Amino acid sequence: MSLPDVETARATMLAAITPLPGERVPVGEADGRWLVEPVMASRDQPPFHASAMDGWAVRAADAIPGARLRIVGESAAGHSPDGAVGPGEAIRIFTGAALPDGADHVVIQEEAARDGDHVVLGKVAGPAYVRPRGGDFQAGAVLLEAGQRLNPWRLVLAAAAGGLSVSCGPRPQVAVLANGDELVEPGEAAGPHQIYNSAAPALAAFARRHAADARTLRPAADDEAVIRSVVQGEAFDLLVTIGGASVGDHDRVKPALRSLGADLVVEGVAVRPGKPVWFAILPDGRPVLGLPGNPASALVCAELFLAPLLAVMQGGAPEIPMGRALLAEPAPANGPRDHYMRAVLASGPDGALHATPFANQDSSLVTVMARSNVLLRRPPGAAASDEGETVEVVGPTL
Repeated sequence: MSLPDVETARATMLAAITPLPGERVPVGEADGRWLVEPVMASRDQPPFHASAMDGWAVRAADAIPGARLRIVGESAAGHSPDGAVGPGEAIRIFTGAALPDGADHVVIQEEAARDGDHVVLGKVAGPAYVRPRGGDFQAGAVLLEAGQRLNPWRLVLAAAAGGLSVSCGPRPQVAVLANGDELVEPGEAAGPHQIYNSAAPALAAFARRHAADARTLRPAADDEAVIRSVVQGEAFDLLVTIGGASVGDHDRVKPALRSLGADLVVEGVAVRPGKPVWFAILPDGRPVLGLPGNPASALVCAELFLAPLLAVMQGGAPEIPMGRALLAEPAPANGPRDHYMRAVLASGPDGALHATPFANQDSSLVTVMARSNVLLRRPPGAAASDEGETVEVVGPTL
């Protein structure tokens, strides 16, 4: 049976997802959340003609070197100007303050000198230093589109729009279930043939970084009845399983899900590492993402599949952080599957980004995963590449 490529498998998974209902979130608490409704401007920004500098508000016709203007008031940020500016007059003004009626120019204080109740202008070499009303955005404008993910840069804009809250997708409740008789929880005594359950806490942390509420379940044994009991007894919006997804006699996760009536819509992907990844929908509509047992494989597949799933569940766009870099060393030809190699991305002496893949890509090596900051993609059937060739890279550093 031929396996779907990464893009086809991901599209199949996403097509089965129904976004969760939105909720109002205070602007100050919305970092990392996805918008499900656009953010609209409630008024112009700035809402008045404003001074861009400390100085003197004057008529442009009077902004000439040597002019001696009578001071008639002051305008400070947050207050109305004392009055209007007429011919031969000036008002002391501060950054962010409203421009008084009659004024259309600000002479910065470095280009003027006060002389009692007058100000004498100097060279007046600068521009008008006036921020026009609505120069940033105007009332009714769409400032942020639905589907965007909020970050501090976008939150500035959302707050400037004047709304107390924004409409976001809710945080999905994600349950992470590792499977295998060989697993023991970190901190517990491990038998001579057991290993610590390292993938589950890493995957839960990954989900939290994508705005989910995630928790790890105690590892399940290689027993269908046990797995069914865990799935039936837990509340979640998305179940992520780790391990037990291949074709061995002890891989019991998919049979357990099938016995519960789950519809397996993806059973394997043409990707390395991560060929056993799978995806199913339970009879009640809740999705299950099955990841390989090796932590490195699980985390690679989390970048490729879990992150987009969580985005769509929250009404967001399933964007994969993909860019380009130069190979720091030659790479061999690739086989028939997409290969996402763990690599280090760094700036080279030429100022360009260079990607160095690790020589040993064994998916069991968590030390290699910890030292990586990017995934280097080698397409199926790619020919051997020389140092300096352009390659695709994927990862949170982009």
